[in-house]
Amino acid sequence: MSWASRRRTTYVAGVILFFVVGIALPAAYWYFSIPATCQDGIQNQGETDVDRGGPCPLLDPRYIQPYAVLWTRSFKVRDGTYTAVASVQNSNRDAGVADARYKFSLYDAQNILIAERDGDTFIMPGAVTPVLESRIDTGNRVVAHAYFTFTQPLIWERMRNTASALSVDGKQLSQTDTTPNLSALAHNLSVADVLNPAFIAVVYDSNGNAFAASETRLDRLNAGTSAAILFAWPSPFAALAARTDIIPLLPPSPAAAH
Repeated sequence: MSWASRRRTTYVAGVILFFVVGIALPAAYWYFSIPATCQDGIQNQGETDVDRGGPCPLLDPRYIQPYAVLWTRSFKVRDGTYTAVASVQNSNRDAGVADARYKFSLYDAQNILIAERDGDTFIMPGAVTPVLESRIDTGNRVVAHAYFTFTQPLIWERMRNTASALSVDGKQLSQTDTTPNLSALAHNLSVADVLNPAFIAVVYDSNGNAFAASETRLDRLNAGTSAAILFAWPSPFAALAARTDIIPLLPPSPAAAH
């Protein structure tokens, strides 16, 4: 081997050694010694997508059972004022959404848009989440159809349904031909106090169609206690009430990773 060849070989070997010592070894040390996390931008540790699924709080939407909007209705409260309600079913017992942006769109009989209302809610795990918007101004126009859509992609997380600690019984509906009201008793079955629980009441006719809805809230419901809740409507019901549902609403809480 000539002197020039030996020089080139030494130069190439030096460059390779530099990359091995200066770059490859630190990178290998970082890769093998730093624990994998759900924020490292790498699909590892059993994740089904980058930083999603497996042990991570964020879930891979490909493995989520699709939600269903069971129905959407609008209810006239008085001339020019409506309440809109949608019923969202989530069959995933351990998955929920902390922040779901939505839109109600109300149309007349000619399918002309009358009013819209944007909002944000949550989706409770393994439960039906009712979404209610009240006092929607329609300018004295009559609503014929209501539509509900989520306006942003839903981010599914490993969550726990905190509303499952609440139950409702003792429902009593009265004065339906004048100023209807519905009373009931809410119970906190857990060992922790609950702050600002909401309750949504829906009234159905004999065909199972919802024709009235209302929402009420409590400031606090202490552990192991009960409290009266009341729903009221300003005008007589347009149909005969055959069933009433009252659904407790609480934001879901993060669940421990597997």
